[in-house]
Amino acid sequence: MIKSTEKPGRAALSSVTFLAAATLLACSVSPQTSVAPETTPRSYLGFDRNIYPGDAALPILRKTFVFTSYWLSPSPGEKTNTWLGKREFLRSLGFGFLVLYRGRESGELKNEAAAKRNGTQDAKNAVAAAKSEGFASGTIIFLDIEEGGRLPANYHVYLGAWSEELTRAGYHPGVYCSGMPVKEEPGVTITTADDIRNDAASRDITIWAYNDFCPPSPGCAFPQNPPPPSSSGIGYAAVWQFAQSPRRKEFTAHCPAKYASDGNCYAPGDTAHAWFLDVNSAASSDPSSGAHQQ
Repeated sequence: MIKSTEKPGRAALSSVTFLAAATLLACSVSPQTSVAPETTPRSYLGFDRNIYPGDAALPILRKTFVFTSYWLSPSPGEKTNTWLGKREFLRSLGFGFLVLYRGRESGELKNEAAAKRNGTQDAKNAVAAAKSEGFASGTIIFLDIEEGGRLPANYHVYLGAWSEELTRAGYHPGVYCSGMPVKEEPGVTITTADDIRNDAASRDITIWAYNDFCPPSPGCAFPQNPPPPSSSGIGYAAVWQFAQSPRRKEFTAHCPAKYASDGNCYAPGDTAHAWFLDVNSAASSDPSSGAHQQ
């Protein structure tokens, strides 16, 4: 707003007084300035993939995406980690990061003692890998949880130990988990994200939710300003994975943006369909805060 300036009264002024008043008035009135319009918070587009797509793929994918996943452990179903050693190359291209570590399956957490032990050890391993790859303290490390619905009690113990150890080491805990409602009984549904959020030991964990059901998902789409993570149905999510490869037909039949004929999602620049991927939106171009130097 323009600040108003009070003018002298209408009483008669001597020529000297009038000149002084006019000079004062001229000096006190600042030029009119415009007020920048309020901007709507935007979202950013990123991809994640279990297998590193190769150095040649990244400049092409960078034309569409501003951030990428980055595994600190072998991804689910894999025995080796193909992402190791690639952080600086990705960073040189301007990518932000979603830093990931593979979580345990609930069957591995036989009792509370095992849950605590595994949670602490997994966090230590994740921290060691993060430091080795150049991810500074403060980086959010997302624990990959593939199970949906309500988690067993021992899994919450595991998450509590993971979160505590990661925080102690100077990193921030996050989880990748389902944001899709699961019916527990008539009239009662639960999402894994809410189950984690409602547990006292996990409330400070950053949520990366997946929900590829259309709607709310736009399907295999690459909008310049993608829908915000809150549109996933998980209002507190920091990241939303809205497309998966391969697509799940029971959830994606009504997607406005279609998947490829083989059921996968490919970036617009990937004309050869060489790198199927999952698509995400985030409120930050660097959702793990992993691009800054140590």
